[in-house]
Amino acid sequence: MAASVLCRRTVSVSFRVSSCKHAFSPGGFLLQTACYIPKPLRLNLKDPYIPEKDSENTPEWQKSAKYDRKLFGRYGSASGIDPASLWPSHAELDKIIAEENEWHPPLEVMLKNIEAREKEEAEKRREKEKIIAANMAKMPKMVADWRREKREAKQKQKEEKARREKLLAEARERFGSTVDPRSPKFLEMVAEIEKEEKKKKKLLKRRQREEQTAGAGPSPAAPS
Repeated sequence: MAASVLCRRTVSVSFRVSSCKHAFSPGGFLLQTACYIPKPLRLNLKDPYIPEKDSENTPEWQKSAKYDRKLFGRYGSASGIDPASLWPSHAELDKIIAEENEWHPPLEVMLKNIEAREKEEAEKRREKEKIIAANMAKMPKMVADWRREKREAKQKQKEEKARREKLLAEARERFGSTVDPRSPKFLEMVAEIEKEEKKKKKLLKRRQREEQTAGAGPSPAAPS
């Protein structure tokens, strides 16, 4: 029994291989082509299937114009469809033309669009180059200002540090011990010192004004 099954398999394989077409390559290798033979499309032209559009049992997709075009392309005049009804309507035609103009414009329009885009890009590039040139011209002054501000900030930080150390030293001398800068008595001492400094500055300004007034003196009288 096993021998008979093996024999049938051998016959079947040999039949399939023999039904395929073979060819030899220039190098002498055996080439085997596909053995698939498509089934012919059988159209029932005598009694084609034409769906009834007025029937509730007919699916909606079989009532569309797209399906009518498919039926006419398959059965031709046997489908009973008027070829004139397959053409797009005026609205559909305008939509198709608008889409073609948008996605597939004429060559002249494409060239004009390219020219306009290149012109716009060149204008943007020139404006950018102008801005870069103006900024490069300002660069030395900007660097000098940055360095000056950095020096001033460093000097201010140094002065603040020296003032803080001076206040701490004065607090140690006044209270006899190291005082926490966050303590109320230290803050009161700082407020008192700032108040005295404001008074001194005010008196100094007043003295300077008086000296300027005294230095100017009375204006000489006009000769009679």
